[in-house]
Amino acid sequence: MEFSFMLMQLGKGFLATVQVFALTLIFSLPLGLLISFGRMSKIFPVRLITKFYISVMRGTPLMLQLIVVYFAPFYVFGLQLPRSYRFTAVIVAFVLNYAAYFAEIYRSGIESMPVGQYEAAKVLGYNKGQTFFKIILPQVIKRVLPPVTNETITLVKDTSLAFVLSVVEMFTAAKQIAASETTIMPLMVAGLFYYIFNLVVALGMEQLEKKLNYYR
Repeated sequence: MEFSFMLMQLGKGFLATVQVFALTLIFSLPLGLLISFGRMSKIFPVRLITKFYISVMRGTPLMLQLIVVYFAPFYVFGLQLPRSYRFTAVIVAFVLNYAAYFAEIYRSGIESMPVGQYEAAKVLGYNKGQTFFKIILPQVIKRVLPPVTNETITLVKDTSLAFVLSVVEMFTAAKQIAASETTIMPLMVAGLFYYIFNLVVALGMEQLEKKLNYYR
């Protein structure tokens, strides 16, 4: 197989990897914030439900969650879904899983804020919403960036689990080429792709962290 053709095939898989990565972040980051609110809620049933949800998502393998999300509509509700649902199921499972991790990261950041800041905001006439979004949240974002970066880098590598539902992302494409051509070169190239992708993500998050240094 020509090297250019191999790169083209891996490129198609890479596009799927980027799609899974981007869509997961777009939906899981805000969802994680909402879940963190539930986790800190003063309403006991809400707090209990979100705590249980986080426990299940963090305590079971992502691979199992992918299988459950894909097969549950059929076995629970008897729904016959099209093959295109495979990609949707991948995104749903990834979002639900990563939202649980992000929720705990947000919670730790929010709870680490000094009580005095809330009291000072109240004295200045801010309501709870203004206090959170104008004063607390910007500082929380700065504090949680390092753990969020770690989870984001893990997400890049976890995208390879999409193969469980026969979604051909980059690593699956590399394995298929390696098997058909009996060479490990596609796997090495895929590894390089992952490294470069993670490097770009890490550098981007580092630049964002530097821009937020004024919150010190």
